[in-house]
Amino acid sequence: MESIGFLEFSSIARGIEAADAVGKAAQVRIVFARAGCPGKYYLLFGGEVAAVQASLDAGAAIGGGFVVDSCVIPRPHPQVIRAIANTAQPPEYGSLGVMEFYSVTAAVFAADAAVKAADVDLAELRLAVGIGGKSYAILTGEVAAVQEAVSCGVNAPECLGMALAHVVIPNPGREVFESLW
Repeated sequence: MESIGFLEFSSIARGIEAADAVGKAAQVRIVFARAGCPGKYYLLFGGEVAAVQASLDAGAAIGGGFVVDSCVIPRPHPQVIRAIANTAQPPEYGSLGVMEFYSVTAAVFAADAAVKAADVDLAELRLAVGIGGKSYAILTGEVAAVQEAVSCGVNAPECLGMALAHVVIPNPGREVFESLW
């Protein structure tokens, strides 16, 4: 995808209405539109940058004060798209980096920044479902690369104030590592 757009709503009804507006505003493909925890609605769509921006603007206008967060990410890293689509391959054993956020948008921005900053694998990108509206990303790779990626991810300008916690585990126990997948 050339770019992705994301909208997070505090109202499920307004989120569904906004999803309709997003799909009608420009030539975009809705990747997912669903309710999640805690009573929020999440909408991810992709297409050309101008179309994604026009659709995001239309959805945000409908959502009004119910928009929690939004973003357009031009040229997202392919690993981010695979992780969102739940098609990432289980990683090989290596150090772990975990970035946890209060919002879905921050997690997507952080994951994109992280995989662009260092030679790491984005093993998982969990977006709010079943975890109280929080989101997290798990990275694997060599220790120094994971440290750099996590630092870049949590310090991305779009994520400031939204990071809850982050950790790098240089040599995770094999059982802990394997329990994640």
